[in-house]
Amino acid sequence: MKTLEADVVVVAAGAAGLAAAVAAAEGGAKVMAFEKAAVTGGTGNRGGGPFAVESRLQRLKQIGLTKDEAFKIHMDYTHWRVDARLVKAYIDKSADTIDWLEKMGVEFNDPSAHFPGANFAWHVVKAPASHKGPPSAHMMQTMTERARALGAQIFLETPAKKILKEDGRIIGVSAEDKTGEEVQVMARAIVIATGGFGDNPEMIKKYTGFEWGRDIFSFRIPGLVGDGIRMAWEAGAAPTEMSMQLIYGMPGGDTLGPLNVAFRQPNLMVNLAGERFMNEEIIRNTTYAGNAIARQKNRCAFVIFDDNARRKYEETGFDFVNPSFPFPKAVDFEAELQKALDRGFNQLFSAASLEELAQKIGINPDVLGTTVEEYNHACDTGRDELFNKNQKYLIPIKKPQFYAGRFFPNAYGTLGGIKINYKTEVLNKNDDTIPGLFAAGVDACTIYGDSYLFLLPGNSMGFALNSGRIAGENAAKYVKSTAKQST
Repeated sequence: MKTLEADVVVVAAGAAGLAAAVAAAEGGAKVMAFEKAAVTGGTGNRGGGPFAVESRLQRLKQIGLTKDEAFKIHMDYTHWRVDARLVKAYIDKSADTIDWLEKMGVEFNDPSAHFPGANFAWHVVKAPASHKGPPSAHMMQTMTERARALGAQIFLETPAKKILKEDGRIIGVSAEDKTGEEVQVMARAIVIATGGFGDNPEMIKKYTGFEWGRDIFSFRIPGLVGDGIRMAWEAGAAPTEMSMQLIYGMPGGDTLGPLNVAFRQPNLMVNLAGERFMNEEIIRNTTYAGNAIARQKNRCAFVIFDDNARRKYEETGFDFVNPSFPFPKAVDFEAELQKALDRGFNQLFSAASLEELAQKIGINPDVLGTTVEEYNHACDTGRDELFNKNQKYLIPIKKPQFYAGRFFPNAYGTLGGIKINYKTEVLNKNDDTIPGLFAAGVDACTIYGDSYLFLLPGNSMGFALNSGRIAGENAAKYVKSTAKQST
């Protein structure tokens, strides 16, 4: 067994863990981070960029959203079911975190919104031309280099297994290196940032009610199985509500390029009963649409349109485009659809009649026919009596071919598990702090209530980075204060 000593141990080196490692090292602590994977960054390697408000970039673009306004939006949206002090600490720190990252060498595009009506708070990373892959992976590399430059040691393929305690006091962690040898690390403070349990179907079913592969098709980043949550609970941490960072999607749709976007436009959407259940305009807010779809039979729904809409998307372009799907038009729609069908992609359907389409997707043809007739009447009159859908999105369904795409709830990952306060200190079941134990990122993220907050885009990455910084800073302060007490 190897024995090591540190001031602060960071459990995992994703977005929150790297932020914690850098911040703790900047605070003068001797830092060691233990990462299960062979690379740092975790889910942060697949993101766009963080939320921030009142940043230098927003001021340059004269974006007037203030911290107080963002706080009110956040708390009104969650109906004050969340920790207001934690939300305030996160929002107030967000602009400084952009400055902090820029000083490391991270660059950002102009602040953007995820869809019309959202706030311009998303700071998408601008990676250099030489960088391959999602832009945020460049930010993870930069943070990794900064942590190492400050003296932090990062142990890859060395997952932490257990929090060590003595006489009720946190004294370190036990880990296991890639050879299987135990590594015992003595430390005064620990930051847990293991990224949730998105790769653990059993925990997803037990704590969220979704069954992965049947009624939810969330992103599964290998290794995110709830290790940190389990370790924190074993050390006495109080559990929290746990949920999915719910959106919607077509399983495998991210491989389809512009074809995927064509089916994500505000066309008729029906459930298995063949009925409309929402104003299809909300499809641009993926959380709202995910919530609506999750309420339907078998938690699925179908977007339906005809050849006229197909031609519009090829010639004029899409109604909705966002930075996650930056395709302005459909390209060779029929050819790309046929390629998908030929390789067995089973979420897309094409038929020469509505009756045939209904049979393919498992809906009563008579009911679907009635729904389409009512929808076409709304399109012809310009008035949607059912949901008051904007007239410009009312495209009738009359001309073969007819197309359908099947959607299910999706999720970026899980939320919650470890109860913390606004200092990111872990709390026990009596709401007392567990001295020396901190948590950050989605392991401890319960700031959204029941729905992810796309009105302030970039929140998942933003909370990870900012809570990680807060945890690292406070862990370093804790180490200094306990060192003084011991002398």
